[in-house]
Amino acid sequence: MSAHLPGILLSGSMVRTGISSFLLAFPALFSIVNPFGAALIFAQASDGRAPREIMALARLVSFYSFVLIIASLWFGSLVLAFFGVTVNALRVAGGLVVAVRAWALLQSPESVEAQKEKQALQGGRTVMSPNWADAAFFPLAMPFTVGPGTIAVAIALGSGCPSDQSFWTYSAGTTVAAICVVLIVWAAYSSSEKLVSMLGVTGTRIVSRLAALVLLCIGVQILAAGVQGFATDMWHSMLKDVSRPA
Repeated sequence: MSAHLPGILLSGSMVRTGISSFLLAFPALFSIVNPFGAALIFAQASDGRAPREIMALARLVSFYSFVLIIASLWFGSLVLAFFGVTVNALRVAGGLVVAVRAWALLQSPESVEAQKEKQALQGGRTVMSPNWADAAFFPLAMPFTVGPGTIAVAIALGSGCPSDQSFWTYSAGTTVAAICVVLIVWAAYSSSEKLVSMLGVTGTRIVSRLAALVLLCIGVQILAAGVQGFATDMWHSMLKDVSRPA
C-alpha cells in the first residue's frame, strides 16, 4: 500500500494542477473573446447568407480561432524567448494589456463593440464576397474573434506554469480551456440570429460587463505574478552578491 502512495499523491497533484490551470485559463479566454457579444456582430457580418453557409462560416472561423489560440498558448513564449523577452516581463505586459482592455470594456462597452464591428464589417460591408470563406480568417477570425488582447492573454497563460507544477499537466488544462472557449464561439456564431433575438443589445452588454470584471481581476493577477517574479529574482540576486566572498 505504501509503495503506491507516492504515485497516488503524484496523480492527485497532477489533477489539481490541470483543474487549477483550466479554472484560470477558461474565464480569462472566455472574457476577452466574449463569444456572445461577438455573435451579435457576426450576425451582421453574415447577414444575407443562407443558414448552411452561416454554419460553415462559423465552423471555419472557430477552427482558425482555435489554431491561433493554441499556437499562442504553446509557442508564443518560445518566440518571445528568442527575442530575449523574459517570462516575468511577458506577464507584466500581458497583465497590463488584459487589465486595460477589461477596464475599457467595463467602463464603455459601446466603444469596444464599435471597434469590433468595424473590424468585422470592414467599413460597413457584410461578408458577401463570392467566396465567403476568404473572410473566415481575416477579418472574422483575426482580429475580430482572436485579437491582440486574446493573443497576449494566451501567451501569458502559456508561460504561467508555476515551477513546482507539471508543465504538461498545466498545458493540458489550458488547452482544454481553449477548446471549450472555441466550442462556445462555434455554438454562439452558429446560432447568432437566435442570440440576437434572445439577448439583444442590453443583455449582451450586461454579459460583457460581467465578463470584463472577471477579466480585470485576471489581468491584475497575471500582472502581480510578473511583479512578484521580478522581486524574487532581485532578491535572489542580492543574496548571491551578499554571500559572494570579497
